[in-house]
Amino acid sequence: MGRKVRVPLRPSRIISLVPSQTELLFDLGLDDEIVGVTKFCVHPADRVAQKQTVGGTKQFRFDVIDQLRPELILGNKEENYPEGIARLAASYPVWLSDIYTLDDALAMIRQVGELVNKTAVATQLTEQIETKFAGLQPLQRPLRVGYFIWQKPFMAAGRHTFIHDMLARCGFENAFAVVGNGRYPELTPQQIRDANLDAIFLSSEPFPFVEKHRQAVSAMYPGTAVHLVDGELFSWYGSRLLKAANYFQELISSYEE
Repeated sequence: MGRKVRVPLRPSRIISLVPSQTELLFDLGLDDEIVGVTKFCVHPADRVAQKQTVGGTKQFRFDVIDQLRPELILGNKEENYPEGIARLAASYPVWLSDIYTLDDALAMIRQVGELVNKTAVATQLTEQIETKFAGLQPLQRPLRVGYFIWQKPFMAAGRHTFIHDMLARCGFENAFAVVGNGRYPELTPQQIRDANLDAIFLSSEPFPFVEKHRQAVSAMYPGTAVHLVDGELFSWYGSRLLKAANYFQELISSYEE
């Protein structure tokens, strides 16, 4: 947002408006400081259940937020809505992340660590993530894939997305990197056919693709492998990255057997 944010040296009342950053805050050891989360913040399940819900990522409950008297609110430029963020920023310190790549995610973790006085823990976490991704062995032969995030209409991850960066690190070629004008282009069935895909990935979020959807898409595009993939591990850019590299390696190995 191009603003300077004044934050207490040790913020004791924190609201997180982004699921992946909520999990990060817990993993930084801020259980007591977190006072509010969104209804989409699901990890760690046992601990987020004990926190006050402040609405969704794109529909905040301002009355609840006011009652919580936050000293710091963490959001994200893409996952939250500008009007809501602007309204919060008029009354509270609001810090927004803006993530496109793994490097952006690592920088965010370090910056959040500084904001919440957990620099050492955040540094250790980023070093662990860097080590895991440094050991990732990408596909020997790139495969052309489409990563679908929505149905009716079909929408895929395009270029300039965190998902695109994760696909590239695995050695997958994002077939829809330059389709349309948006970062998540809408696709017609014919565009999907014309993409000559080796595989279609159906993400578990934001649309919850499950087996029945996989079967339906397989019937629509015979000859193209269709797989359900873990959307959290492809798109969450906080401490869940610790689990992502191992998941990606297993996925890569399944295509090289």
